[in-house]
Amino acid sequence: MRDIKLVIFDLDGTLVNAYAAINNSFNYVMRELGLKPQSADTIRRAVGWGDANLLRPYVRERNLKRALGLYRNHHKHSLLEYSRLYPYARHLLRHLKAEGYKLAVASNRPTEFSLILLRHLRLIDFFDYVLCADKLKYGKPHPQILNKIIRWFAFKKSEVLYVGDMAIDAQAGRRAGVKTVIVTGGSSSNFEIKRERPFRVISSIDRLMKLLKRRSPSLGFP
Repeated sequence: MRDIKLVIFDLDGTLVNAYAAINNSFNYVMRELGLKPQSADTIRRAVGWGDANLLRPYVRERNLKRALGLYRNHHKHSLLEYSRLYPYARHLLRHLKAEGYKLAVASNRPTEFSLILLRHLRLIDFFDYVLCADKLKYGKPHPQILNKIIRWFAFKKSEVLYVGDMAIDAQAGRRAGVKTVIVTGGSSSNFEIKRERPFRVISSIDRLMKLLKRRSPSLGFP
């Protein structure tokens, strides 16, 4: 793994815990539209596919545009109040930057809200490139977002590591042909993650630095 030059990170569930902010905004929309609020576990399982896909199963299609507007207006403020970094995330990014790695973000979250998170949590200066699915034709699990980032840096795929938390991250990484590490505890179950056979699964983000220093890490759960 010492040939890795670029580390691409998913944002939600990987570096940032914004579930409380998402729950708050989601159920605000439900109340505004006279719909049934959902549990935190139900909402958590639906996170990761973009905000329109988060709302679509619970809102009639003719009301989706209004629901999305309500969600986004509320979410700008909810993110500032409820989002938190996962333990060790800032230390890891600082260390990777000091070691000379190039760093990027690949998120299905819309650009506006990804930048709100990155600026509010003082992460923006760590990243050389931020790309979100609303700037592309396809979001994850399609590999387009990873392929575009890799082309932007002009690295070989063997020099790239992608880090996410969901089964769709493992799918996107495999389809892009890059090594993918999945951090458990996000929106996907361990079974869903293991089924996608990512390069490596770790239980917390603080294990990534040790993994990068190894010459040939094994496949599987730690």
